[in-house]
Amino acid sequence: MSVEILFEDPRWQAAGLDDLAQAACDATLLHLGLDPEGHEVAVLACDDARIAELNGQFRAKPVPTNVLSWPADDLAADTDGAAPLPPEPPLPGMPQELGDIAIAYETCAREAAEQDKPMADHVTHLMVHGCLHLLGYDHIRPKDAALMEGVEVEILAKMGLADPYGE
Repeated sequence: MSVEILFEDPRWQAAGLDDLAQAACDATLLHLGLDPEGHEVAVLACDDARIAELNGQFRAKPVPTNVLSWPADDLAADTDGAAPLPPEPPLPGMPQELGDIAIAYETCAREAAEQDKPMADHVTHLMVHGCLHLLGYDHIRPKDAALMEGVEVEILAKMGLADPYGE
């Protein structure tokens, strides 16, 4: 998979976001039976101020959040709890663009500390979460949330990470 990262906040480079994002997105696609080499994701590695601006602009919530995503295509299922549609197959020699993800450093660091988990584990979870959003998963409706969380837990387990929703 091609993961292109724009580093607006240099703390993300020190945190190893490039490797974490690559591993998380690859694992997500492989788990869903998709070839990572045929897909592309863009990531904005920013701070709380920038993500609050984006959250206000796109969701009318001008406050920081951990991760935002903008799918290239609407793959969401119409029925609560149904699997999303698969992305279109990529054209030969051209990766299929899945969309964009923004992730905020301060919120991620604070959440990791509050949850007493390594920053890398929390960021990996959020990148899996963001990648699933690009692939049509969501957590607004109850059955959709259960489906998405279950898939996240399965992917993270394959990566050797604990269930982020467990106690």
